[in-house]
Amino acid sequence: MALKGLDIFKFTPKTNCKECGSPTCMAFAMKVAQGAIGLDKCTHMSPDALEKLGEATAPPMKTIKIGAGDAEYTLGGETVLFRHEKTFVSQSLYGVNVCSNCVDTALPELQIVDYVRIGERMHVELINVEYGGDKGKYLDTVKKTLAAKRTLILSVSDVDAAKAALELTKESKPILNGANESNFKEMSALATDFGVVLGVTGKTLDAIYDTVKSIEDLGNKNLIIDVGTVSIKEAFSNTVQIRRAALKDGDRTCGYPSIVNVGKLAPKDSVLQVALASLFTMKYGSIILLSGMSYAQALPLYGLRQNIFTDPQKPMKVEPGIYPINGADENAVCATTVDFALTYFVVSGELERSGIPVNLLISDAGGYSVLTAWAAGKLSASSITKFIKEQEIESKLKSRNLLLPGKVAVLKGELEENLPGWKIIVAPNEAVEIVKFLKELKV
Repeated sequence: MALKGLDIFKFTPKTNCKECGSPTCMAFAMKVAQGAIGLDKCTHMSPDALEKLGEATAPPMKTIKIGAGDAEYTLGGETVLFRHEKTFVSQSLYGVNVCSNCVDTALPELQIVDYVRIGERMHVELINVEYGGDKGKYLDTVKKTLAAKRTLILSVSDVDAAKAALELTKESKPILNGANESNFKEMSALATDFGVVLGVTGKTLDAIYDTVKSIEDLGNKNLIIDVGTVSIKEAFSNTVQIRRAALKDGDRTCGYPSIVNVGKLAPKDSVLQVALASLFTMKYGSIILLSGMSYAQALPLYGLRQNIFTDPQKPMKVEPGIYPINGADENAVCATTVDFALTYFVVSGELERSGIPVNLLISDAGGYSVLTAWAAGKLSASSITKFIKEQEIESKLKSRNLLLPGKVAVLKGELEENLPGWKIIVAPNEAVEIVKFLKELKV
């Protein structure tokens, strides 16, 4: 970005700025470019210059917030098309479609999917309340969904029904999804008055683009784009083209998050819905809506999402602690391994397959695999001993049998010295051998 002179900075370059500590305007600009400091830190910039530079340096895809309190989420802010280029910023969110005919069965079902995986809560984040033409029934449905304490999407293009629904839900900051080429002025005014994100849709991508442009001209840039449900092919094409236009071509009219309703793209095929949800998780769906959500659907979807939206520079880790396997009690044999998520799932899976109760002790190893952690000094006799002492394992568990990963059998002697009274048993090198090893183990 080229700056035309330094007149926007109103301080002498020879004097360090009290706000950022930079001796020159150029030094301050470099810090901004590196992300080390924000433009707002310079109190010498005029408001007009601050606004213009803020827009120029913002991500090509706008960052928006939806929901409120514990159900507040951030969407957008993306700067790359592919995860390996840098990292994705805001993960896809999953929601279910609800209407007046199915609300009483859908709400209990979506509560079932709620579990923790590698420190992250996996649950249905949004509920899409669809308008069926009856304002009274719609408002009753909205009232019922409020009790689920999830972020709502109000899919309604009728202005009067939309206003009444927003009156009920304004505190929870829902998405108002229903602006199109015929009603965008009224819907934009509603969204602006209630301070909520406005969803924009249309029959074609050109129609969507023109409507977004018209809403921006009204001064509203708190938007999200509904890519439509004409066909799977068109929905996918729209989603990819919108993201590419924003990130590769710099067209900020396309620089908004997207809603993809796979429940409408494959209304009678739950298996196809999961496949499509996986596709749009990888290819740019910011919010993905399904007809329903079961554990069978959630497990692969949330696992995929967690892998994609984890920073590739930072390994996924499980929390250090005691993990009882197969109903292990205080007398069950103990085993230890590292906190690298892949290692944990492989080892715990084999332990479960054995059917033998085991208390798996996970210590902090920096998120590395066994050999890498050992080579880096993150897994050692002293680190395992420290973990056992700090976690007060000896007061919580009666067993003094500890299975040590075979690849670090070299730690056995030092561990026996550090942990008097413990029997250190060297386990197999490979997880696949654990089942046979445990069934033959005599302690």
